[in-house]
Amino acid sequence: MSKNYWLLKSEPEVYSIDNLKKDKTTWWECVRNYQARNYMMKDMQVGDEVLFYHSNAEPAGIFGLAQISSLAAPDQTQFDKKSDYFEKRATKEKPVWYCVEIKYKSHLKNPATLAALKLDKKLKDMLVVQRGQRLSVQPVSKKDFDYIVSITK
Repeated sequence: MSKNYWLLKSEPEVYSIDNLKKDKTTWWECVRNYQARNYMMKDMQVGDEVLFYHSNAEPAGIFGLAQISSLAAPDQTQFDKKSDYFEKRATKEKPVWYCVEIKYKSHLKNPATLAALKLDKKLKDMLVVQRGQRLSVQPVSKKDFDYIVSITK
């Protein structure tokens, strides 16, 4: 199976690359979009590489690297009635939402801000720079992943 590449977005005040470094691993829970869920359930494999993106931040951009460390499992927040992410349709036998576990790899020495990504013509096809692309889980081409890693060393 070939390796895949991803961009995962999180608001840094909710969960940042610093949190992931401290925790070492985390489940990418609370995602409530079917396309993002399907990427996690069907496409993400252990060992896939991740660009960790801070959204709704100043500046927004890619601040670190992570890796998929466990395949998709039911998102436990869907079963918690006190959670903002509770899903009344979900049962333990038929969960609705899934999440993968990621592990910390590194901070980027020179983070790639969204403004810089948008100005770089080599990244014009990357989803995160496209107008209206707000998905918190996005596939990234190997070419774009490798280029971003090379310019952020």
